[in-house]
Amino acid sequence: MVDPRENEFLAGLESKTKRANPFFRTMANRPEVLQTFVPLYGAIVGPGTVERRIKELVYLACSLANQCTYCAASHTASGKRAGITDGELQALQTEADGGFTEAEQAAIRYARELTRTANAAGTREELWRHFTGEQVVEITLVLAMANFTNRFNNGLMLQPES
Repeated sequence: MVDPRENEFLAGLESKTKRANPFFRTMANRPEVLQTFVPLYGAIVGPGTVERRIKELVYLACSLANQCTYCAASHTASGKRAGITDGELQALQTEADGGFTEAEQAAIRYARELTRTANAAGTREELWRHFTGEQVVEITLVLAMANFTNRFNNGLMLQPES
């Protein structure tokens, strides 16, 4: 992990969040990647045409399917801020999706299938019934980002801080 004293961009990120971030500190081994990753992540996961709650459900569905404890912990916290309840988190973990809206279920199922198979042939049509083309692209970008960060964290064995 890179010490923030050695990387001004990393130091700036940690000063904004007021905590050490193992993900950023590890990615800072490639400073140019960290500098381009942060705005890309914000453009994908930040405000858009898909409500934040659905983006968090998608990110969590991917992270749970990939058993990424780092992202699951991070997006459990941000998911709660987006209105996801403890009961809904439990439902995501057990894949008991009946309590979600039809649109949420479609996004969750699509996220899981594309994560597990890299082909969403079984769930793509259902997604299109609930979302516009722009929203389907946005949801796909969110789950692609989740799979990217999941693999980065799992590959490097990054764990959430207690």
